[in-house]
Amino acid sequence: MAAEVSRFGIETTIIVPGSFTTGTNHFAHAGHPEDEDIAEAYDELYPNLMDDVAKRLADLAPDADPSEVARQIVRVVDLPKGQRPFRVHIDPANDGAEEVSAVADPVPRALLPADRLRGPTHPATRAEP
Repeated sequence: MAAEVSRFGIETTIIVPGSFTTGTNHFAHAGHPEDEDIAEAYDELYPNLMDDVAKRLADLAPDADPSEVARQIVRVVDLPKGQRPFRVHIDPANDGAEEVSAVADPVPRALLPADRLRGPTHPATRAEP
């Protein structure tokens, strides 16, 4: 979308929040299987597996204030035009999303002709404290 709207002077920023477990019940509300029959069959073989995995993942995530996501959105909106980053990661657990973005972000640049891509996909930036 950044490439599509940049020619109209519209900037886009992708906000990438990591897992925030404080006040969000992130892992409790994360994905659940659609096919309950298969889930029950797994539960017979591996009782409480998904609950155990969710608890272990939650234990890995540091306590972090989810309002940091809102602060970063405000920070980006307040930046002068032309200085807004393409992507901002707010990831207290450092789960690898930033590294994945660093690998994936150059792909659109390679696929679009230079005249269609007038700088909308600038480098990813980490949220500043």
